[in-house]
Amino acid sequence: MTLSAPPITLAPHVAEAAETVPARHYTHHDERGHTVHRTNPVYVQRDVSSLDVAEGMNVLEIGTGSGYSGALLARLAGASGRVTSLDIDPYLTRWANLIHHRRGLDNIRCFTVDGTAGLLSRGPYDRIVAWCTPPLLPAAWLDQLSEDGLIVTPLPVAALPHLTVVTRIRTVQGQPTVENVTTGGYIDATASPKADLDLPGRWVDWENRHPSLSWISIAWRDRDDWQHTGARATLNRLLNPNYREPADAVVQDWPLWKYWPAATGDLGMTMVGLGPENLAFGHSTPDSAAVITQDGRIIADSAESPSLAVLRSWISGWNDAGCPPRESYKPSLVPHSSHAGTGWDLRLRR
Repeated sequence: MTLSAPPITLAPHVAEAAETVPARHYTHHDERGHTVHRTNPVYVQRDVSSLDVAEGMNVLEIGTGSGYSGALLARLAGASGRVTSLDIDPYLTRWANLIHHRRGLDNIRCFTVDGTAGLLSRGPYDRIVAWCTPPLLPAAWLDQLSEDGLIVTPLPVAALPHLTVVTRIRTVQGQPTVENVTTGGYIDATASPKADLDLPGRWVDWENRHPSLSWISIAWRDRDDWQHTGARATLNRLLNPNYREPADAVVQDWPLWKYWPAATGDLGMTMVGLGPENLAFGHSTPDSAAVITQDGRIIADSAESPSLAVLRSWISGWNDAGCPPRESYKPSLVPHSSHAGTGWDLRLRR
């Protein structure tokens, strides 16, 4: 039950099935055009391999996308199996249903509903797979899963955007048990269709749209005021930093490095979008901020910033531990019930 390395290996039966499903026919359909809301077929095949679908299974898919993943699942489930695909966007489900029908697939049906609630009427399901990230593992999925069923889904490891892993979960005596976790993630699951793919679907505490898009997510949001004064001030500090230095070796594995501070559960963790395709992750308080950017910089409000001291301690801890591999983190599921839903939070431990 560890965070495993991400080499993409496919189960032989999945690789064989993928040869029969025309990916581009779905992702770049002649009539519909290309589908922006889609998952790279390589990662679809990887996660479907982990799902272990067999002939005759009843499969639930959360996130219809282009329809390609559903077609692959339908091929694996076979004529005696059934695939139910759910998406919040009716445009996607309508087109996927039409393309599936024209290809002669009669063992898959797409429905326009909130996938985090599942679809009880077509369960129980032997397998559940999600191509979008819920805020936590929904209790509804476990309620609709058959005994010894399997779930493969991305899950956040903290209440911040872009801190996710893809998790394989099995039920043991009605309780979810993590079997394996690998790096990666997909678009946030949202309650309505999402048009702006540059902005996270949740946990954005402040955003600017002029002169260009920038946003911030702070783990200490419960301590901020109703006007989001702390979030606004922190974002401004990072858009106009008074201190800069190279990030050196950390930036070479920035996605993996983020798990090190995430495993502390530090409430100062902060994720920022500083511009197109330039994320930054680090630490902040109502009075200080320091982050490492994807493009290789450490920026802070000042050279004496308390947040910069915390950030440097994370970096030194990471280096002293030998830049821990993915296998060094251990996942656990923690029961959770709030306005975000009822289910389980996924957390990492060192």
